[in-house]
Amino acid sequence: MYSAVLLLHSWIRWVALVAGVGTTLAALRGAVGDGSPSSGAGRPVPENSVADRWGLVMMMTLDLQLLLGLVLYLVLSPNMQEILNHFGASMKDPALRFYAVEHISAMMGAVILAHVGRVLARKAKTAPAKRTRLIVCAGLATLLMIAGMPWPGRPGGRALFRFSL
Repeated sequence: MYSAVLLLHSWIRWVALVAGVGTTLAALRGAVGDGSPSSGAGRPVPENSVADRWGLVMMMTLDLQLLLGLVLYLVLSPNMQEILNHFGASMKDPALRFYAVEHISAMMGAVILAHVGRVLARKAKTAPAKRTRLIVCAGLATLLMIAGMPWPGRPGGRALFRFSL
Protein backbone atom coordinates (compact mmCIF):
# COMPACT_ATOMS: atom_id res chain seq x y z
CA MET A 1 0.00 0.00 0.00
CA TYR A 2 2.85 2.37 0.90
CA SER A 3 4.49 1.97 -2.50
CA ALA A 4 1.25 2.54 -4.41
CA VAL A 5 0.40 5.74 -2.51
CA LEU A 6 3.99 6.98 -2.87
CA LEU A 7 3.85 6.28 -6.61
CA LEU A 8 0.63 8.30 -6.94
CA HIS A 9 2.03 11.11 -4.78
CA SER A 10 5.18 11.17 -6.90
CA TRP A 11 3.37 11.46 -10.24
CA ILE A 12 0.59 13.84 -9.21
CA ARG A 13 3.25 16.33 -8.09
CA TRP A 14 4.04 16.98 -11.75
CA VAL A 15 0.41 17.82 -12.50
CA ALA A 16 0.36 20.19 -9.52
CA LEU A 17 3.62 21.84 -10.60
CA VAL A 18 2.49 22.25 -14.22
CA ALA A 19 -0.84 23.69 -13.02
CA GLY A 20 0.99 26.13 -10.73
CA VAL A 21 3.19 27.31 -13.59
CA GLY A 22 0.13 27.44 -15.89
CA THR A 23 -1.84 29.55 -13.41
CA THR A 24 1.04 31.95 -12.92
CA LEU A 25 1.74 32.29 -16.65
CA ALA A 26 -1.95 32.77 -17.51
CA ALA A 27 -2.16 35.53 -14.91
CA LEU A 28 1.08 37.11 -16.18
CA ARG A 29 -0.33 37.01 -19.72
CA GLY A 30 -3.39 38.82 -18.45
CA ALA A 31 -5.84 36.01 -19.23
CA VAL A 32 -7.97 36.67 -16.15
CA GLY A 33 -10.98 38.45 -17.58
CA ASP A 34 -13.08 37.20 -20.45
CA GLY A 35 -10.47 34.70 -21.59
CA SER A 36 -8.66 37.28 -23.72
CA PRO A 37 -5.53 39.12 -22.61
CA SER A 38 -5.94 42.31 -20.58
CA SER A 39 -9.59 42.90 -19.83
CA GLY A 40 -9.93 46.59 -19.12
CA ALA A 41 -10.10 48.11 -15.68
CA GLY A 42 -13.57 48.68 -14.34
CA ARG A 43 -15.18 45.87 -16.32
CA PRO A 44 -16.89 43.06 -14.39
CA VAL A 45 -14.61 40.09 -13.85
CA PRO A 46 -15.99 36.85 -15.32
CA GLU A 47 -15.51 33.67 -13.28
CA ASN A 48 -14.35 31.34 -16.05
CA SER A 49 -11.02 32.62 -17.38
CA VAL A 50 -7.97 30.67 -18.46
CA ALA A 51 -6.22 31.54 -15.20
CA ASP A 52 -9.30 30.42 -13.22
CA ARG A 53 -9.28 27.02 -14.89
CA TRP A 54 -5.55 26.55 -14.30
CA GLY A 55 -6.01 27.72 -10.71
CA LEU A 56 -8.79 25.20 -10.12
CA VAL A 57 -6.59 22.36 -11.42
CA MET A 58 -3.70 23.57 -9.24
CA MET A 59 -5.90 23.73 -6.15
CA MET A 60 -7.47 20.29 -6.76
CA THR A 61 -4.14 18.57 -7.39
CA LEU A 62 -2.57 20.23 -4.36
CA ASP A 63 -5.51 19.07 -2.23
CA LEU A 64 -5.07 15.53 -3.53
CA GLN A 65 -1.33 15.76 -2.87
CA LEU A 66 -2.04 16.95 0.67
CA LEU A 67 -4.37 14.02 1.29
CA LEU A 68 -1.91 11.47 -0.10
CA GLY A 69 0.98 13.12 1.75
CA LEU A 70 -0.85 13.02 5.07
CA VAL A 71 -1.71 9.35 4.55
CA LEU A 72 1.97 8.69 3.91
CA TYR A 73 3.11 10.91 6.78
CA LEU A 74 0.70 9.73 9.45
CA VAL A 75 -0.16 6.14 8.49
CA LEU A 76 1.90 4.33 5.86
CA SER A 77 5.48 5.55 5.94
CA PRO A 78 7.79 3.27 7.92
CA ASN A 79 10.40 6.05 7.97
CA MET A 80 8.15 8.75 9.45
CA GLN A 81 7.36 6.72 12.56
CA GLU A 82 11.08 6.38 13.28
CA ILE A 83 11.67 10.06 12.56
CA LEU A 84 8.88 11.08 14.93
CA ASN A 85 10.06 8.66 17.63
CA HIS A 86 13.59 10.14 17.52
CA PHE A 87 12.79 13.69 16.44
CA GLY A 88 15.78 15.39 18.07
CA ALA A 89 18.26 13.06 16.41
CA SER A 90 16.39 13.26 13.13
CA MET A 91 16.82 17.04 13.00
CA LYS A 92 20.60 16.53 12.80
CA ASP A 93 20.28 14.52 9.58
CA PRO A 94 19.50 16.80 6.57
CA ALA A 95 17.57 14.10 4.68
CA LEU A 96 15.36 13.24 7.65
CA ARG A 97 14.86 16.92 8.53
CA PHE A 98 13.77 17.58 4.95
CA TYR A 99 10.86 15.13 5.19
CA ALA A 100 9.97 15.84 8.83
CA VAL A 101 9.88 19.63 8.54
CA GLU A 102 10.88 21.28 5.25
CA HIS A 103 8.83 19.23 2.79
CA ILE A 104 5.60 19.28 4.78
CA SER A 105 5.96 22.99 5.67
CA ALA A 106 6.57 24.09 2.08
CA MET A 107 3.72 21.99 0.74
CA MET A 108 1.24 23.13 3.41
CA GLY A 109 2.19 26.71 2.54
CA ALA A 110 1.57 26.01 -1.16
CA VAL A 111 -1.87 24.51 -0.44
CA ILE A 112 -2.83 27.48 1.74
CA LEU A 113 -1.63 30.01 -0.84
CA ALA A 114 -3.53 28.22 -3.62
CA HIS A 115 -6.78 28.38 -1.66
CA VAL A 116 -6.29 31.96 -0.47
CA GLY A 117 -5.30 33.09 -3.96
CA ARG A 118 -8.37 31.51 -5.50
CA VAL A 119 -10.68 33.19 -2.97
CA LEU A 120 -8.96 36.57 -3.33
CA ALA A 121 -9.10 36.34 -7.14
CA ARG A 122 -12.80 35.47 -7.13
CA LYS A 123 -13.56 38.42 -4.82
CA ALA A 124 -11.61 40.91 -6.96
CA LYS A 125 -13.70 43.76 -8.33
CA THR A 126 -11.53 44.42 -11.38
CA ALA A 127 -9.45 42.31 -13.76
CA PRO A 128 -6.16 44.02 -12.80
CA ALA A 129 -6.79 43.30 -9.10
CA LYS A 130 -7.62 39.68 -9.92
CA ARG A 131 -4.50 39.40 -12.05
CA THR A 132 -2.26 40.76 -9.29
CA ARG A 133 -3.74 38.45 -6.68
CA LEU A 134 -3.30 35.40 -8.92
CA ILE A 135 0.26 36.31 -9.84
CA VAL A 136 1.28 36.75 -6.21
CA CYS A 137 -0.52 33.74 -4.71
CA ALA A 138 -0.03 31.24 -7.54
CA GLY A 139 3.55 32.38 -8.07
CA LEU A 140 4.42 31.97 -4.40
CA ALA A 141 2.62 28.61 -4.23
CA THR A 142 4.60 27.42 -7.25
CA LEU A 143 7.87 28.59 -5.71
CA LEU A 144 7.02 26.75 -2.49
CA MET A 145 6.24 23.58 -4.48
CA ILE A 146 9.61 23.82 -6.23
CA ALA A 147 11.44 24.46 -2.94
CA GLY A 148 9.65 21.61 -1.15
CA MET A 149 10.10 18.89 -3.77
CA PRO A 150 12.71 16.19 -3.13
CA TRP A 151 14.88 16.96 -6.16
CA PRO A 152 17.77 14.59 -6.96
CA GLY A 153 21.01 15.82 -5.43
CA ARG A 154 19.32 17.45 -2.42
CA PRO A 155 19.23 15.89 1.03
CA GLY A 156 16.32 13.47 0.90
CA GLY A 157 16.27 13.69 -2.90
CA ARG A 158 14.52 11.06 -4.96
CA ALA A 159 14.30 10.13 -8.60
CA LEU A 160 12.33 12.57 -10.74
CA PHE A 161 10.02 9.82 -11.98
CA ARG A 162 9.03 6.74 -9.99
CA PHE A 163 8.05 3.82 -12.23
CA SER A 164 7.53 0.81 -10.00
CA LEU A 165 5.71 -0.13 -6.84
